[in-house]
Amino acid sequence: MALNRDFVGRTYPSSTSYEVARVKIREFAAAIGDHNPIYRDPEAAKAAGHPDVVAPPTFPIVFSLSGAGEALADPELGLDFAMVVHGEQRFEYERPIYAGDELLCTSTITEIRSVGRNELLTVTSEVTTLQGEPVCKTYNTIIERGGAA
Repeated sequence: MALNRDFVGRTYPSSTSYEVARVKIREFAAAIGDHNPIYRDPEAAKAAGHPDVVAPPTFPIVFSLSGAGEALADPELGLDFAMVVHGEQRFEYERPIYAGDELLCTSTITEIRSVGRNELLTVTSEVTTLQGEPVCKTYNTIIERGGAA
């Protein structure tokens, strides 16, 4: 069954802010196998010109879909999670993410389209500080295999 196109344009703010902790950055860097010391050592990060440890570029995936989770789980969307695979993700940065940042994320379903027998759903998320400073924009595409009519 095709995904409900009425969801395109719907925006979902995260219900809470995300506090970036050094330990979370370190755990994420370990999970992706990146041993760059600026992700672990505050002194190495400062020597590289940063105020604290820096999050790896793909770190926002940890929290960027939190707001859209409500939409993705909505039965009216028609998404069959058993048939979902990761499609694509990309990030556009205004500035790095640092330990100590407290971030807000607002996610919008920006596209639903059919490609062959598959449905592609793209969620665009705006990440800002609590004060409204833009940090990055994320683009996440998931594929529902066999979902197209």
